[in-house]
Amino acid sequence: MKKILPVQKGELIEMSITGLGSSGEGVGKYQGFTVFVPGALPGEKVSVLINLVKKNYATGVLQRVLEPSAERLTPPCSVYEQCGGCQLQHLSYAGQLAMKQQQVKDALMRIGHLDVEVLPVIGCNDPWNYRNKMQFPAAMDGEGLLQLGCYATASHSVVDTDSCMIQKAANNEVLLTVRKWMQCFGITAYDEKTGKGLVRHVMSRVGVHSGEVMAVLITSAYDIPHKKELVEWLKKYVPGLVSVVQNINKKKTNIIMGDKTRVIYGQSTIKDSLGALNFNISAQSFFQVNSEQAEKLYNTALEYAALNGTETVVDVYCGTGTISLYLARHARQVYGIEIVAPAIADAKKNAELNNCQNAEFILGDAAVELPKLLATGIQPDVVLVDPPRAGCEEKVLAAIAEVGPERVVYVSCNPASLARDLAYMEEHGYKTTIVQPVDMFSMTSHVENVALLSKI
Repeated sequence: MKKILPVQKGELIEMSITGLGSSGEGVGKYQGFTVFVPGALPGEKVSVLINLVKKNYATGVLQRVLEPSAERLTPPCSVYEQCGGCQLQHLSYAGQLAMKQQQVKDALMRIGHLDVEVLPVIGCNDPWNYRNKMQFPAAMDGEGLLQLGCYATASHSVVDTDSCMIQKAANNEVLLTVRKWMQCFGITAYDEKTGKGLVRHVMSRVGVHSGEVMAVLITSAYDIPHKKELVEWLKKYVPGLVSVVQNINKKKTNIIMGDKTRVIYGQSTIKDSLGALNFNISAQSFFQVNSEQAEKLYNTALEYAALNGTETVVDVYCGTGTISLYLARHARQVYGIEIVAPAIADAKKNAELNNCQNAEFILGDAAVELPKLLATGIQPDVVLVDPPRAGCEEKVLAAIAEVGPERVVYVSCNPASLARDLAYMEEHGYKTTIVQPVDMFSMTSHVENVALLSKI
């Protein structure tokens, strides 16, 4: 017998919002049935037009806020409602931090069935203008006008903007300068459907502590008309510019960068630092996009690792070695393991740059390399993991449990996969003692976490 649902597509309903979902959307119950409403906030009564109905939930479009939350604000960005870059500008910053703490608590309880202390979120001193890396797509609209900005929510339609409020000022200067250059010289934007057009993305990177700026043009072909003018304009209008780089991506793909990169002005890298560590950052290097908050994140990981200088540490999913090197200054020996070869190459360069003699980087699968280390007599006291959003592979968690370090420090950008992985470790000899969220991406629904697990 077919279940009769309390809402239908196209129906206008009134409901109360009780929480926020993982993407920052309002969540509430209508006659016991879950409805997700982007733009709505907890504590609000809203009018909603149902636009999608599934077996266990529905989604709706916010029509009117009948009873607003005390934390509701008017978003300062003119394209906020169209743009997919931010999700929470309509919520006060204090409200954002409280929401993210609750999001982590809910995920741990609902997914991991874990009753763990989740500390208040470590917030930003300034929640605006924090991104040190910009990558904005280029497109032409139906009338042949240039569009540069962010993708609209859940689409590849480009929302045109001259300035993004969460970007460093220099990134916005690069965006504005490239826009003027393209318009002045008739430089075409790439069309995903036809494969025609030159400029696919405009990217830039800012060394927050060095002041150095790199502009990157991602193109579908090698030749750039009026390249000389582009370089001259960027040098003139972007303070701190030391590098202009071209990346060539000829493939019909959603992947932003291609395999070929060339420097067309200045240096191949810019410099930046985290704490006492220095880094050379190329166009394709991984580096945390919020430099100020990254230091708070790494200091939390260091605190939880509780190093006194005698420990052996293994950093799984070490990437370019930033956390490995951060820990190495306080440990006897650090081993970083990463399956991506270019990341390991960058990690070794970073270790050399910082004259770090007690960090060794290993290319390979952690599930294989961890037992190998154990077989050579190396017994880690601390294992740190910082996996991608999908979390750790089960075989990696199994290898960590088998190796049996006294402490595991888990850095996560996804509360859901974190909860799942912590539950696995609780079943294999570990207890999660505390979780510290860090707001790396203010105005968005994302939250970073550092969890401490102790061997039982």
